[in-house]
Amino acid sequence: MPSLAPTSPVRGWSFWWKPALFVLVACVGLYFVKWSPYYAKAFVAADSHSIGASIINDQPSSPLSAALAYAQVYFLAIWKAAVLAVILGSLLQVLIPRDWLLRLFGRAGFGSTLRGGLFALPGMMCSCCAAPVAASMRRQNVSVGAALAFWIANPVLNPATLVFMGFVLGWGFTALRLVAGIVLVLGVSLVAQRIARPEQLPEAAVEAVVEASAANDGAFFSRWARSLWQLFWSTIPIYVLAVLVLGAARVWLFPHVEGAIGDNLLWLVPLAIVGTLFVIPTAAEIPIVQTMMALGMGTGPAVALLMTLPSISLPSLLMLRKDFDARVLVTVAGLTMLIGVVCGLIGAALL
Repeated sequence: MPSLAPTSPVRGWSFWWKPALFVLVACVGLYFVKWSPYYAKAFVAADSHSIGASIINDQPSSPLSAALAYAQVYFLAIWKAAVLAVILGSLLQVLIPRDWLLRLFGRAGFGSTLRGGLFALPGMMCSCCAAPVAASMRRQNVSVGAALAFWIANPVLNPATLVFMGFVLGWGFTALRLVAGIVLVLGVSLVAQRIARPEQLPEAAVEAVVEASAANDGAFFSRWARSLWQLFWSTIPIYVLAVLVLGAARVWLFPHVEGAIGDNLLWLVPLAIVGTLFVIPTAAEIPIVQTMMALGMGTGPAVALLMTLPSISLPSLLMLRKDFDARVLVTVAGLTMLIGVVCGLIGAALL
């Protein structure tokens, strides 16, 4: 009697060159944009206990000058990573077999969310640069929890940032950031997964992987161009506009801090809100906090900023507005603020 079990097709070079190309582009791009520069910067941090000046160290005279000055500094710092992110996000949609993504990240649950967070660790991107890849994951029917874990883990659990933080601010800050970061990535993602609308991906779809991964080899370049344009248009213009707005808002968001903040716990909530919404490049929270602590900011507010500044931002939330339910994004923002406040209280007591 013949077996009724589905048989997997024999996949030759015509299939395997696509994921192999994605891995090659990712490794080469991340080496030049992230891995090599961060490796060199780790020695700088160890020797000088600094990774540079604070990106908000200037004193803008007007909102317009603040917007233009911050946008220039910010985009010079992240443009390579932003370009790589859009390229990887678009290639993810056309080079990685959908059945692989569904098997790894398709089911809503802890395992899928955990794999999404682990998948983020080599990327080491800021929240805005991770957003195009997270958007592409959702467009391939990856679960809400897995895509959120990938997005948040990129900046929060960035191994290079943790090393920099240890050398610059102390290993106590690093330990707290690591433990709280794991809670933030997994906890927030799982909570947001539960409140999301039911996934349009029944179990049968995950099992029917052969059909889901059928590829149109002849239309590869046209499919990639379409994915690249759609991803760029849905994320980058709003990204640039939001950075300009937040750059202008620095006039009010980051006023003079000399001695005013101290270790006053009343600052925890407003700083957690500002840190959640403001946008910074990768690891920029370290020199920001180092400078503000030198001016008199206490440990509690410093920890609140260390947790919220890199985690998410208003621009990254807007970049993902079409790929996640609004309730999910609001929940992520609210829980990030809450974790920032709680971590500030813990930091004030322990550090």
